[in-house]
Amino acid sequence: MLPFASMAPSKKKRPTVILEHCAEYDAARIQSIAEGGLDRLGLRPHGRTLLKPNVVAAGPHFPHAYTRPEFVEGVLRALRAKSHGMTELAFGERCGITVPTRFAFEQGGYYAMQKRVRDVKAYHFDEVPQVEIPLYHPERLRDSFFTPEPIAKADFFVNCPKFKAHPWTTVTFSMKNYIGIQDDRHRLLDHDHKLDEKVADLQYIIQPQFIAIDAIVAGEGRMLTPMPFDMKLVLMGDNQLAFDAVCCRIIGLDPLDVPHLRLAHERGFGPVDLSEIDVVGGVSLDEAKERATGFKVGLIRVEDYFKGTNITAYAGRPPSDTTDYCWGGCPGAIEEAIEILRVFDRKTDERMAKMHVVFGGYDGEIKAEPGERVVFIGDCATFKGKISGKDVVVESRYLDRSKKSPYTAKSPDIFAKMAGVEWEFYRKRNDQVIRLAGCPVSVAEQVLALVKLGGLRNPYLDPKQSIPFTNAYFKKRTHDLIQRILGTPYQIQGATERGDARPEQNMPPEGAAATLEAVQTEAGAE
Repeated sequence: MLPFASMAPSKKKRPTVILEHCAEYDAARIQSIAEGGLDRLGLRPHGRTLLKPNVVAAGPHFPHAYTRPEFVEGVLRALRAKSHGMTELAFGERCGITVPTRFAFEQGGYYAMQKRVRDVKAYHFDEVPQVEIPLYHPERLRDSFFTPEPIAKADFFVNCPKFKAHPWTTVTFSMKNYIGIQDDRHRLLDHDHKLDEKVADLQYIIQPQFIAIDAIVAGEGRMLTPMPFDMKLVLMGDNQLAFDAVCCRIIGLDPLDVPHLRLAHERGFGPVDLSEIDVVGGVSLDEAKERATGFKVGLIRVEDYFKGTNITAYAGRPPSDTTDYCWGGCPGAIEEAIEILRVFDRKTDERMAKMHVVFGGYDGEIKAEPGERVVFIGDCATFKGKISGKDVVVESRYLDRSKKSPYTAKSPDIFAKMAGVEWEFYRKRNDQVIRLAGCPVSVAEQVLALVKLGGLRNPYLDPKQSIPFTNAYFKKRTHDLIQRILGTPYQIQGATERGDARPEQNMPPEGAAATLEAVQTEAGAE
């Protein structure tokens, strides 16, 4: 029988979302809250128990971007206290912006937390084998996804996201946290105008038995450099979609207005209507809403984002029949990139030279004066017209996703990106018009591009960070080399060949038992 990941879920008990007050990052208090949540939900950690936080970025430049280590410590201690036959307790993540997960864990205080908890394992998802999980649902973007082996083997999976806004998907709660259950070479595939569909597809890999979100200090407005929003809340639940729906209601957002939640709801992952969800705990939903009054989400078109600055942005249509703007790709990445630079150097906008950035198929006017650089960002960028009185033609380099194979996808290297951007700008040093290829052009590459265009300091070479960053980088590279020498390289492994991807962990929420026959029939038909 093939492992599988796609079927219609069966009926289940009503989902529960628990709201509790927590005034500060006190690990003991968080442990007590999490133990109470596990008891109320009737959950007992067992077998391989894996906790996935949100550590997209961490450290002094990203203080509100990640699940705080004190929060994870409290939940890990609660999992151990409520264990019933647990054989392994671990946490794992793949951070973002092309830096080693080791660096994010170090900067975020995760290794220090690991020592305090003891006997807990840390998985760096960019350093472990990747397991292929086939998909069968009709709406899938791809026939399979790849996920880190610890995810595929987890018996009891815990999702510990950060309560944040997001410039691509409006919010990043529990479901969006799944972008970190892929390594870089696979997470960037379909990270474009289909991003919400990708997030919905990722739900078929595994569903968490327990969810606990860090909303003590939430992240407002952005994803990597959010503004702190004091909420003093811990939310827990047992159904990912219902959980995110309640989070949306707290900030006054209709969950069906968030595309990946709407898609998951249409596919049967759970309810979004409050009448179908038990909302309980020491804090009422109305009180939580009051605490969240004024919370800003992240969807701002790039043209509006840069109004009043030295950057003029233009956004044309992506290669899509369903949307006129690429919410999941390059435009959002440049918004995050400029905010990283603003945090790193408060005079970024003052020092930035006047420039123009263009996304998608743009057919309007580009009002660039002679000497002002014009950068076309992304493979789908196209233009035909005059810039500073000269005829300019920019043709699409977009490659349809059907021609992008996950089997040949490569892991990006930050130093290779630095060299690539440096070389491209050197090669085009006398040109007004520059083209940055990629789909998407990542946050890291756009940071590097803005550094070159604006004559700014490179945050990746920050003297305060360069030694630990380089140390983490070479530790990762050394680990990869040792694995190759030992004959267990960091490589893609097909789940069908391995035979260890268990169906009950690869499907929406209820497990395999109720739908085994239907899935075998569907798999046979395929």
